[in-house]
Amino acid sequence: MRVHIIGGGNLGVSIALGLSKFSPENQVTITRRNTSSILYLEKLGATVSTNNIHQIQEADVIILTIKPYQVDVVLDEILPVISNKIIASAVSGLSIENLQKKIGDLNSAVRIMPNIAAQFGASATCIAFHEKDKEKAQDVVSLFQSLGTAPIIDEKLMDAATVLAASGTAFALRYIRASMQAGIEIGFDWQTALAISAQTVKGAAEMLLEEKVHPEQLIDRVTTPQGCTIAGLNEMEMHGFSSSLIRGIKTSLKQIKG
Repeated sequence: MRVHIIGGGNLGVSIALGLSKFSPENQVTITRRNTSSILYLEKLGATVSTNNIHQIQEADVIILTIKPYQVDVVLDEILPVISNKIIASAVSGLSIENLQKKIGDLNSAVRIMPNIAAQFGASATCIAFHEKDKEKAQDVVSLFQSLGTAPIIDEKLMDAATVLAASGTAFALRYIRASMQAGIEIGFDWQTALAISAQTVKGAAEMLLEEKVHPEQLIDRVTTPQGCTIAGLNEMEMHGFSSSLIRGIKTSLKQIKG
């Protein structure tokens, strides 16, 4: 596929990097007003341009990774030169209905919510679309399946997906940081503590994704009677480990909804 990414910020670049590594058969163009910081992508096979319409006529999928205030300006620029395109928007708060109105009936609107782990092939990219665009949207689903997981969700859950998948990256990193700090307290240097903590989280996540079971089933495997694991878990829960995480996620969702 020919993929045209408009917006060379953290998210756009992570998608371009991921495609270059895990789906190199795709041709990628990425645009940004100032390209000096992303010119290295050319060495990976991507086309980098300051011009949003550079090669856009040949694109199969146009991905918008821009700020909400930039949408109308960008669409005014590209719509006169495109037709029958799939436009996949990662723009926060922009509904499929509103995007479809802006791009007209000749183009198809798909809403996506990837995260920056796309560059490692580990994004959880939630995707929503209207039933009429189901066939075309499969191209977008396939594209992001090469960059991790790509669950199809109801659009009404897209704000929640933003918190769980995108903001969730920061929440997971905060856990790893806390685990690293604890590792230092119990005797490790910070580099070793970080390596152990990060790999342990990666291993736990891979077990869940492979076995597709409830987390509690895997917790039971490493929790023995009167052992150190259950003692640690009980202490964490006593101080609000799960409840504080849940409250944080719900607070982030309230912030999005205003």
